[in-house]
Amino acid sequence: MTEPRDESRRRFFKILVTAPIVFGVGTRLPWPDILPGAEAPRAEPGPVKRGLVPTPECGDDDEPTPAETEGPFFKPRSPLRTSLLETGIEGTRIELAGRVFSRDCRPLPHVLVDFWHADRDGNYDNVGFRLRGHQFTDEKGRFGLATVVPGLYPGRTRHFHVKVQASHSPVLTTQLYFPGEPRNRRDYLFRPELLMAVKEGAGGTQARFHFMLDVA
Repeated sequence: MTEPRDESRRRFFKILVTAPIVFGVGTRLPWPDILPGAEAPRAEPGPVKRGLVPTPECGDDDEPTPAETEGPFFKPRSPLRTSLLETGIEGTRIELAGRVFSRDCRPLPHVLVDFWHADRDGNYDNVGFRLRGHQFTDEKGRFGLATVVPGLYPGRTRHFHVKVQASHSPVLTTQLYFPGEPRNRRDYLFRPELLMAVKEGAGGTQARFHFMLDVA
C-alpha cells in the first residue's frame, strides 16, 4: 500500500532531524555551466575529512527545495572553498553538511553550491569575499561547509543564502533557516521547509540540510 503523502514527508523529515550529523567533503570536479562569473574549481583540501553517514531515503512524493529571493548582497566569483573561517572572523562556529538530490532521489555529483551570509553582527562584506564561497558536491552528492552562525539585522531572522546549480540546469537560489529563532515567525520570507536540522555537540554546532533540485 502506498504511504500517504503527508505521512511520508513526516517520516523523511523525522529521520533527517534525528540522524547523526557528521561531515564529508570529497574531490570537486568542474563542469561547464557554473554560475556566471564563478571561478573554475581549484585543487583545495577540504577542512573536514570525516565520512558522511548514509542519508535517509526520500520518496518520490517529496517536493523540490523551494526558491527564495537572492537579496541585495550576492557577489559572483566567490572563492572555491569549503571553509569560510579565516583570521578576524568571530562568532559561534558551525558545520553544515548535506546532499543534493534530483526529483527521483538520485544523488547529484559536481553540483555547484555557493554560500554567503552575514557576520555575527549582521553585516555583509560587500567589498571582499569574507563569509562567501562556493564548492562542488562529490560523487555521492555531498557537500560540507565550516563557518560561523550569522547574526541578525533589522527585518530578518538568522539565515544562510545559497545558490545550487546542477550541470546544464537552472540555478536554485534559496535561504536556509535556524530552528527555534524568535524572529522566524515575524520574517515574511521564512519558510519552514527551509529549516536546517541543528544540534549542539561536544565539537560545536552542527547543521544538516538536503537539497532536492527540480531536475530529472
